[in-house]
Amino acid sequence: MEKLKYVPSGDNGVLIVFGNEINVDINNKIRSFTHLLYMEQDYFSEITELIPAYTSVLLMYNPLKINYSTMINKLKELEKKSGGIILPPPDVVHIPVVYGGDFGPDLKNVSDHCGLSIEEVITIHSTTNYLIYMIGFTPGFPYLGGMSERIATPRLKIPREKILTGSVGIAGNQTGVYPIESPGGWQIIGRTPLKIFNPETEPYVLLKAGQYIKFEPINMNDYLKIEREIEDGLYQVKCTMKGSD
Repeated sequence: MEKLKYVPSGDNGVLIVFGNEINVDINNKIRSFTHLLYMEQDYFSEITELIPAYTSVLLMYNPLKINYSTMINKLKELEKKSGGIILPPPDVVHIPVVYGGDFGPDLKNVSDHCGLSIEEVITIHSTTNYLIYMIGFTPGFPYLGGMSERIATPRLKIPREKILTGSVGIAGNQTGVYPIESPGGWQIIGRTPLKIFNPETEPYVLLKAGQYIKFEPINMNDYLKIEREIEDGLYQVKCTMKGSD
């Protein structure tokens, strides 16, 4: 494993940089290192938060319990161990989606731009496991990797003032799910009934960095049924191990 770069971030943070490319290999290194930090949490009791990103992890600590130089020395000790970590297979979270219609007003835009039929766009979009590199932008918003270039489509020229919760969209070579209602310029191709962010029930955020997402086409009857089950507290999110689905 290449040596990590440690950058001070304010008076209580360290930015740990693993590389400068967005890829699965860098993400695995981030997962291995953070996994080891959790395993050694008694030794690193001063840590208050870990925030993974595309190529780095922001580590926040209590400066009243440890100073920067001591924290760096402890991290460098840990770095020597991180190459031998064997991670368990990541989870794949299955996200049911109604594509097109009122829920996916831009699906035809994507179809026309890419020179594909609507059915082909849906098939390509829903047959990939998308790695969640990080969570950000709005609470629970997953930054995903792995979308096929065949359905890459530019953002809308004029963003919408309101995109509904659960909307699934494409912007350039990225796809994602809107956890809350917000403005946005993504091409909206569908919607999920799942609550990606729910401030009333733990865990508040459904998805985690390091997991994978797989979108699964459903019809409107399925959507309404899942929506009712969620409201009644009966719905179980489908989650499989990567390689077993």
